[in-house]
Amino acid sequence: MSKIEKLLEESSKIELGGGQARIDKQHEKGKLTARERISLLLDEGSFIEVDKYVKHRSTNFGTSSLEAPADGVVTGYGTVDGRLVFVYAQDFTVVGGSLGEMHAAKIVKMQEMALKMGAPIIGMNDSGGARIQEGVDALSGYGKIFYNNTISSGVIPQISVIMGPCAGGAVYSPALTDFVLMVDKTSNMFVTGPQVIKSVTGEDVTQEELGGAETHNKISGVAHFMDKTEEECIERIKLLLSYLPSNNLEEAPVYESQDDINRVEEELNEIIPDNPNKPYDVKEVINSLADKGSFFEVQSSYAQNIITGFIRLNGKSIGVIANQPNVLAGCLDINASDKAGRFIRTCDAFNIPLLNLVDVPGFLPGTNQEFGGIIRHGAKMLYAYSEATVPKVTLILRKAYGGSYLAMCSKDLGADQVYAWPNAEIAVMGPGGAANIVFKNEISESDDPAATRLEKIEEYKDTVANPYIAAQRGFIDDVIVPSITRPRIISAFDMLETKRESRPSKKHGNAPL
Repeated sequence: MSKIEKLLEESSKIELGGGQARIDKQHEKGKLTARERISLLLDEGSFIEVDKYVKHRSTNFGTSSLEAPADGVVTGYGTVDGRLVFVYAQDFTVVGGSLGEMHAAKIVKMQEMALKMGAPIIGMNDSGGARIQEGVDALSGYGKIFYNNTISSGVIPQISVIMGPCAGGAVYSPALTDFVLMVDKTSNMFVTGPQVIKSVTGEDVTQEELGGAETHNKISGVAHFMDKTEEECIERIKLLLSYLPSNNLEEAPVYESQDDINRVEEELNEIIPDNPNKPYDVKEVINSLADKGSFFEVQSSYAQNIITGFIRLNGKSIGVIANQPNVLAGCLDINASDKAGRFIRTCDAFNIPLLNLVDVPGFLPGTNQEFGGIIRHGAKMLYAYSEATVPKVTLILRKAYGGSYLAMCSKDLGADQVYAWPNAEIAVMGPGGAANIVFKNEISESDDPAATRLEKIEEYKDTVANPYIAAQRGFIDDVIVPSITRPRIISAFDMLETKRESRPSKKHGNAPL
């Protein structure tokens, strides 16, 4: 056998992973293999594997004879839509995808290469956890991965894809990355599994209930996206990458838009109900403003009282944060503050301008919120907006009351342009509550308190709670007809393209985590 034949034979053997029987078992679970996943993600023929021949060095507990092709993880680089990305995919067919010293070293090498090259890294997690036989060497491997996740944070996009089990310490690498994607019914994440929980707390819980895709997308907020199949999940990764730059020194890709930048949307003139307590779906506003079909929501199932996501305006990526009157009247609460604060910082790190759509009556009242630290959590939004130096445009659709008005990026928190629709109400509190306080004596002494109260509410609106008062003070740059909002905000972002803003030199701020 020639040396070339030997090379090809060895290469084919490694590419088979844990063997056909284990590959078949993987497919029976509705899961793809590591190499199939990479093949679907990357442009055809672009994958270049790195460290294919790496082997483990463990001799503990009989592992010296353990065959682990590629040491249970496939690593390399390629392109997605012609753009360089680095990728690693754990191979569950090889020792359950467990992480040992050399397995971790392969991932670390990809992280370091991605950072040097300024390219996104996508990690596909499908692992039984640390390779117990390797002890502290395996733990050290996780530590190095976590460290690199942190050093790369805000420099290159890091995307974690959970496509099987991800338990124990392994969950903290995805938690340190920018986006986490999960597949329904086949992926799960938890620090301690159902058996440990049962033995310690006596609680009975299934793996799916504890750490399934639905749990982390709807309840915990750990994950950002959930898909029914791995194929759908991989398509979502590609779409997500299209809204992001390759690194923090670049801008997101600009796509040619077929949508008229001067498009007028007459229905926006009627979308806000006359009754200030009546809800509407703010997603209709977002879709009306965005290039058609470009709205890409992030964390759609979590903290639904605030909407976060990406749109394109004239082909350019824009991050959107919008209060959702359909849920909790659009109030800000603990989860919404966390969700928005993190998204704002992600956009700022990657030079993606921010559009803020405001219809917020306040922070959600209640002992649960106060005891849970709404003060600290709400401050995350204030901090994130104030810290952000990307272009920031704010549009007040209807209510903007009290501290929540500030928390949605008011002029004072650094908004570059603030617009309001004619029915906007900007005040310390709602006109009803304000009238009860300001005109307490007049109302109580009136022959007809109810009529007097209504009269005083209108007086308060005319005096304080309308967009023109804020515009007179310069807190609003313009009051605009709703139907022309799209061309106005596109013009604003075009004007802000050359924005330069710096912050005082410091090691780092102290965010209210």
